Amino acid sequence: MTNELTIVKASGEREPFSEAKLRNSLERAGTPPDLVELTVSYVRGELRDDMKTADIYRRAFGFLRKHRRLSASRYSLKKAIMSLGPTGYPFEKLVGAVLRASGFSVEIGQHIRGYCVSHEVDLVAQKGERRIIVESKYHNKPGYKTDVKVALYVKARFDDIRKRIQEVDGGNGLSETWLITNTRLSLDAIRYCECTGIKAIGWDYPQNEGLQNLIETAGLHPLTSLTSLTSSQKKQLLRQGAVMCHDLTEDGRLLESIGLMGIKATRVLHEIADLCSK
Repeated sequence: MTNELTIVKASGEREPFSEAKLRNSLERAGTPPDLVELTVSYVRGELRDDMKTADIYRRAFGFLRKHRRLSASRYSLKKAIMSLGPTGYPFEKLVGAVLRASGFSVEIGQHIRGYCVSHEVDLVAQKGERRIIVESKYHNKPGYKTDVKVALYVKARFDDIRKRIQEVDGGNGLSETWLITNTRLSLDAIRYCECTGIKAIGWDYPQNEGLQNLIETAGLHPLTSLTSLTSSQKKQLLRQGAVMCHDLTEDGRLLESIGLMGIKATRVLHEIADLCSK
């Protein structure tokens, strides 16, 4: 029975294979019910004891790509974000796009003087009277968790900047600090953020309001989600500063720069239109 099989997570932990988790991830990707069942059946037939979750993902993704590319693109969101690296700058642009979709104005890569030292801040977001410092913590290693040390750093930096604003500049122009990461958060990190008033957003935290939900609700996807581009083409685009799918629709020269014109470019644009529909 498949429920007796053990799988190995990216963290090295072992747990029983959950067909329900696989089915849920396929349904989240908008996979039609009949294809969900076909994919689950295919993966079930490929399962071996102590199989790695990455191998299960590859089998499911490959099957979806063969039968419905749109579902494969949406199913690969987490992997697509991890393919943005190795630096964190593309992830900062993704976070900025998510915040703008929520009505914030956003500045990326700001230097702000604190009471004790100066700080390089990933993003500053503003909506009305709310002015927020955002730390975007990016990891491209599967199984990694953002731990409490990151939350401690975020809080200390916020306090230093706010102290200068209040005591030296004579204002109160900073209201919040957020921590946004593409990984899961450790339990201690969540507890500390809740205790100190840091708004924490992880891959699936808070429930129904995590980064995955925010991206899917806004219809925002990184270009690394696209199945109509090769890995080499994606890397070329990232080197040019493109990160989001909409970067390719707003600047037609980007696709031309990697040799895609005519039917090939149209195929990419059609996939973007389908993928980024809310």
